[in-house]
Amino acid sequence: MAHAERHVTVGDRGRVVLPAAVRAELGLVPGARMLLSTEADGSVRLRPYRAVADRNRGLLAELLGADRSLADELAEERRREAAREDEEQR
Repeated sequence: MAHAERHVTVGDRGRVVLPAAVRAELGLVPGARMLLSTEADGSVRLRPYRAVADRNRGLLAELLGADRSLADELAEERRREAAREDEEQR
């Protein structure tokens, strides 16, 4: 997606309308959840939850390593817990 700036106006009830072209480009539909962040420089950043989740999944993949998925990591943790519980019951 190319960087673009659009002029919008804050309405009397604090609402900002995203232009139709922006909504279409981002795949936003009515009811889409967004994360609003205020930045140190006084600007506002608005991101679809999907974009935030995708970014976080990427960061998690980096931490786990490319050859390990979060599901694999969770399954391994559950196996260790089950083995530990078995040992405690003996």
